[in-house]
Amino acid sequence: MPIPRFSVALALAVLPIAAILGGCSTNLALRGNLPHPYQIAEIHPGKTTAAEVVKILGSPSSTGVFDRRHWYYISKRTSQFAFFPPKVLSQNVYIVNFDDKGIVQSVNHENLKEAKNISPAPGRTPAPGEHLTFLQQLIGNIGRFNGVTPKASGP
Repeated sequence: MPIPRFSVALALAVLPIAAILGGCSTNLALRGNLPHPYQIAEIHPGKTTAAEVVKILGSPSSTGVFDRRHWYYISKRTSQFAFFPPKVLSQNVYIVNFDDKGIVQSVNHENLKEAKNISPAPGRTPAPGEHLTFLQQLIGNIGRFNGVTPKASGP
């Protein structure tokens, strides 16, 4: 009994799609530094120093931008299927706050429930090192190099 042409054509069309989808699997990723509960229990407000926190928890994921007395230990677990954007499954942030002497004041815990989506301000902020064209560089350097070597300052 001959194989119908329709089923061969269907198999040839479905086979590549099945192979592509079969290669797509869910990718689980854990990023960051999630301290264990027993490590957090070793930190005692009013007693533990910043150096001891580093020994217990390691270096923080981030520190406060304007106030270095706040250390953040951030972890995030995500799931991603194929080329779709990753989905955040869980997120934990431990915030270690120090006083002016480097002694722990408090340890706080935040998770995904407390997270807030933010929208960046529209437009763009110019930053040093912005890309300049050749002509901008050439014109910008006129007068900067006059052949005089600056004198070394010293005692």
